[in-house]
Amino acid sequence: MSRTREFVRAIRGALQPAQAGNGGAAREHQSLFESRDAISRFLFVQDDAEPVDLCFVLGCPTPSNMDPAIELFRKGWTPKILISGYGRGHTELPEYELFRRYALERHVPESALLIEPKATNTLENFTFSRAVIESELGWERIKRVALVTKPFHMRRALMTAHGQWPDHLEFIALPAKVPGEPLADTWWQNEDGRGYVFAELRAIGAYGLAENLGRV
Repeated sequence: MSRTREFVRAIRGALQPAQAGNGGAAREHQSLFESRDAISRFLFVQDDAEPVDLCFVLGCPTPSNMDPAIELFRKGWTPKILISGYGRGHTELPEYELFRRYALERHVPESALLIEPKATNTLENFTFSRAVIESELGWERIKRVALVTKPFHMRRALMTAHGQWPDHLEFIALPAKVPGEPLADTWWQNEDGRGYVFAELRAIGAYGLAENLGRV
């Protein structure tokens, strides 16, 4: 079994109730994530902004998630922003269109924007965007990519990128911060935050068992 599969099995086990007669294993799983700080360090990944060849933005119902990408463009640190995602019908317009309009209203030119319009989940964000990058840019021209998504979702985005895109790429994690959404130092303080975080851990487990992830 690969290290990734072992890791995600441990996560899934840690999130299950303890079973009678399995006290030792249950205690081992509980100890893996008994500290909220350990969960925060794992999920909430952030790098310093720096110049990249492409900024990749994963869609969501919150268009202000575009802010890190817009800031990179304003600094001259990315020539292109690729927006990915139709979404799941939670917004009146497709998520990519919400993001596109948000960027245009903030003076990002249309020529700087690329669109992937079909994805409805994280895996599709990366698999569907491969054709856009191949046709519009070419992988040989891309070495460093900034990933923009919600803070608690960054680890899964990074691992999916490593699993679905070419090995030569370097990724920069630039999470978008929206007031009221779960952050590394506050997610455990309310039911919604705990729900998002533990759902994300389960999703990482599911992706790993389906062999959709790259290295941790």
